[in-house]
Amino acid sequence: MTTSFGASSSVIPTDSKIQIQSYNGLRSSHSLAHTRNLHVFPVPYSSRSSIVRAVSTPIKPQTETKRSKVEIIKEQSNYIRYPLNEELLTDAPNINESATQLIKFHGSYQQYNRDERGGRSYSFMLRTKNPCGKVSNQLYLTMDDLADQFGIGTLRLTTRQTFQLHGVLKKDLKTVMGSIIRSMGSTLGACGDLNRNVLAPAAPLVRKDYLFAQETAENIAALLTPQSGFYYDMWVDGEKFMTAESPEVVKARNDNSHGTNFPDSPEPIYGTQFLPRKFKIAVTVPTDNSVDILTNDIGVVVVSDENGEPRGFNLYVGGGMGRTHRLESTFPRLGEPLGYVPKEDILYAVKAIVVTQRENGRRDDRKYSRLKYLVHSWGIKKFRSAVEQYYGRKFEPFHELPEWEFKSYLGWHEQGDGNLYCGLHVDNGRIAGKMKKTLREIIEKYNLSLRITPNQNIILCEIRKAWKRPITTTLAQAGLLLPRFVDPLNVTAMACPAFPLCPLAITEAERGIPDILKRVRAVFEKVGLKYNESVVIRVTGCPNGCARPYMAELGLVGDGPNSYQIWLGGTPNQTSLARTFMNKVKVQDLEKVVEPLLYNWKQKRLTKEESFGDFSNRMGFEKLQELVDKWDGLIKGTSRYNLKLFADKETYEAVDDLAKLQNKTAHQLAIEVIRNFVASQQNGKSES
Repeated sequence: MTTSFGASSSVIPTDSKIQIQSYNGLRSSHSLAHTRNLHVFPVPYSSRSSIVRAVSTPIKPQTETKRSKVEIIKEQSNYIRYPLNEELLTDAPNINESATQLIKFHGSYQQYNRDERGGRSYSFMLRTKNPCGKVSNQLYLTMDDLADQFGIGTLRLTTRQTFQLHGVLKKDLKTVMGSIIRSMGSTLGACGDLNRNVLAPAAPLVRKDYLFAQETAENIAALLTPQSGFYYDMWVDGEKFMTAESPEVVKARNDNSHGTNFPDSPEPIYGTQFLPRKFKIAVTVPTDNSVDILTNDIGVVVVSDENGEPRGFNLYVGGGMGRTHRLESTFPRLGEPLGYVPKEDILYAVKAIVVTQRENGRRDDRKYSRLKYLVHSWGIKKFRSAVEQYYGRKFEPFHELPEWEFKSYLGWHEQGDGNLYCGLHVDNGRIAGKMKKTLREIIEKYNLSLRITPNQNIILCEIRKAWKRPITTTLAQAGLLLPRFVDPLNVTAMACPAFPLCPLAITEAERGIPDILKRVRAVFEKVGLKYNESVVIRVTGCPNGCARPYMAELGLVGDGPNSYQIWLGGTPNQTSLARTFMNKVKVQDLEKVVEPLLYNWKQKRLTKEESFGDFSNRMGFEKLQELVDKWDGLIKGTSRYNLKLFADKETYEAVDDLAKLQNKTAHQLAIEVIRNFVASQQNGKSES
């Protein structure tokens, strides 16, 4: 019998130890009289009163434990069915509060257009589940069609390698969901209190470590997929469209040798209550931090031997971004090393971590329900010990890793099998208009599969070398440019959707970031920073952190109408957590903060390689605040022209006058003219 940390029937004794009742999974009523073992472990005095029991077994506790409203909704839902199944049949354009919570597990959020005044126009956002960001040719074409027929005519690529389809009406939900499922796609678990989409490097490289990372991500996703059938019952009348699972996934899911499962339950891992909150996992290889590995509940890193053969995995735990304004007890957090496991144990180790969160994560207050708060409260040593009870063995020491790098995979690259792939930058992940039409044309014509990156970009895969030139020309005509023609600020920038559809948004993000990036670029030019220099900028409309702003060198987090909190101190390789620098900065006043910071970065950095984030941390926020407060602007006569583009002042002024008419800088307009010229020349060559 194994330890159940925080089981609902545990007793808090009067001394400094907590007795924890063994966990035997879902029990029948006649088994309650059976004697159960008690295990004891020391706990600091200060933590005793704050421990919250999980409610994942049907045993009635001695004293009723406080639970959030969502926990009760889940318990009474018949495994995420009721009352959603009834609400979908009504003529109302919306669903009730309980159904709104449950439909998240199916991969959808109820929304309304916040730009409209008067009555609410309800619609639904659907989010797909695409482990590793993999999208088949058939699924992409289906999503493209659904966006036009039932959505708002656009597709959005997310920071977790999925699609979001906005604007679907309630009456069309079953049609849309059914179409996705029949195209071998899924939205199951893309939202809700369970494992979300599992990230992995999107690059289709034919390399042992990358292939193994992607295979592992897919296996973890399969392991933690709900099993009770509620999704298929709701949308395709119980018909299942599932690919065959690997035997190792089935074996790991069914294994209960360490008390992880609910025996005879439709949900052997999740039970009736699922997890306390969302759960995020990413898998990658050493050096490749395209997945923001430290921001996940679990970060999994392939460890290979000297011959490049994968041997096992390093595990990080406890990362997460969300927080609440003016509540310092909520915070973003980086994952920390848990240990190393051999490759054959990875599914069992991940399952043990998930079960530890299931049994111990807080279920009374959802602000504190993420795994990061459990790890923070317990400390890594106690958390590791708890996980080892469910894992059944000790974790090996964490293996040393090389430095992390952010990799975008934009542009043309060899896959390693004779084919090419092409990474395309998509501003804020929004595929619309001519870009959408052109992408469909190419994907359909050449029968391409694709990948979505964690930076909201897209990768076209399996491209024959003979197709490179015609595809390049077609892409350029639609504004999908090679990375050398994309502003470096845009390459690493991200924003969440925010207004008008997100109900949590406080201010703009996706709609506001284009202008913000233009203004930052103008400041770059004003203070003499080079075009190829950049900072990582991320913008969110609220503190939940969907675009991971707390890892940015310059993070803007909505804290009021047209107002942002400024976060500084993240690094380009996404390994340092930013900190709050200023509050309530109005969007029209951004230059008053950004200009002195960027000017002093240029003037006072130790080397040209010192990033803006590293500079901010070295200088300290007190000094940076002083520089902002005392800033009177640049001394007249110090402005510079970019001589690479403008050979004389007269040309610069002429272009600048034209640019102002289009709300652009001279540099931006000049680059745009050059891009169009290059595209037209490439088009001319392809036609000749």
